[in-house]
Amino acid sequence: MTDKKTGIAIFGFGTVGSGAARILLEQAEALKKRTGVEVALKKICDRDVTSDRGFVVPEGILTTDINEVFSASDIHVFVELIGGIEPAKTFILKAIEHGKHIVTANKALLALHGREIMDAAAKKGVSVGFEASVGGGVPVIKAVREGLRANEFQSVMGIMNGTANYILSRMSDEGLAFEEVLKEAQRLGFAEADPTYDVEGIDTAHKLAILARLAFEMQVELSDIHVEGISSIKPLDIEFARELGYEIKLLAIAQKAGGELELRVHPTMIPVGHLLAQVKGAYNAFYLTGDSVGKVMLYGLGAGQMPTGSAVVADICDIAMASDAGNAPSGMSGLLPLRKRPIETLSSRYYFRFSAKDQPGVLAGIAGVLGQHNISIESCVQKARGQKDDVPIVMLTHEAMERDVQNALAQLDQLDIVTARTTVIRIEEGKKI
Repeated sequence: MTDKKTGIAIFGFGTVGSGAARILLEQAEALKKRTGVEVALKKICDRDVTSDRGFVVPEGILTTDINEVFSASDIHVFVELIGGIEPAKTFILKAIEHGKHIVTANKALLALHGREIMDAAAKKGVSVGFEASVGGGVPVIKAVREGLRANEFQSVMGIMNGTANYILSRMSDEGLAFEEVLKEAQRLGFAEADPTYDVEGIDTAHKLAILARLAFEMQVELSDIHVEGISSIKPLDIEFARELGYEIKLLAIAQKAGGELELRVHPTMIPVGHLLAQVKGAYNAFYLTGDSVGKVMLYGLGAGQMPTGSAVVADICDIAMASDAGNAPSGMSGLLPLRKRPIETLSSRYYFRFSAKDQPGVLAGIAGVLGQHNISIESCVQKARGQKDDVPIVMLTHEAMERDVQNALAQLDQLDIVTARTTVIRIEEGKKI
């Protein structure tokens, strides 16, 4: 161990940036005691360096000039916390070119341009830490890269977006409609003004792309992932699911199937007794299956100032310790070409909710079309008549092929007896989960 200080520059002094800076400043001595190395916050760069962040920043650290960071010889780690693609990507690549290690919480950037960034870092011999990009304060990246490295992963799945889980939890616990809970989540700050990335599964897919690359060592791109959101889920679906013994969660799923990899994000029905079904509110959970360790679940807050700031500082300390020891932690290198399993070949059980006219022959008509497409019905539930003389009809299927399901629903939704687009939710249970 040496007496060398590792100089840190933070680019972005918003929610996460202020959390990371606060930990570095207030916990400096504790971090040195725990790690055996000294990390020193040298610069914080942001367009706004005057607003009160709730703590005192020593004089000379705040700047609006990013070039001060690139040119400083006493800065060794560049921490990117502005989010988005540009200018974050340009600044990260420039920092790498100047020989600086990188720490980032930018899941979208890594999902879309991770390979380019990792290749640039490898050529320059610097590290990229990205624990905070997935799961906030939950150390799932470290678990996959280090704690479970002896395993060949069979599956990686979980609840990876706190906003979506908060909405589904409130809908489930209080019988509220999606739109009502979303507005409240926006008012409380759980959801963005434009919630598309959260509620339509895009944010979850970013995280799954990163985790799947690490766990399965394959070249997973965002475009490889089948993505559906939760905006079409109604309180009626949650009510039916509960009656049938399930909870509805927005799940990210990556799992091996016959030498190929399934990659999908969508609302999923899981048994009420499963650990993932118990995850409520804005919490995240990661459910990993390895060939040696079996099943492991990590649970905690997936976002927020201090949880995410904690993950950022953990990466900084790892890089400082590795540099002090004369080596650097690797990123994502040597990835194999992806052998992707098309979603059309997925075999699953399904939940269907039809809105149909209340007249004789409706059930027979629906069942007939399903039968033509090799879809066998396990059970059927029909509720009381609706306000417009239509009825909700719920069917659970036996195992069926996704391609057959989509073809059948395309035909059914064109029938006069079906009054609205059919809601479809896949079911995960048994050995799969």
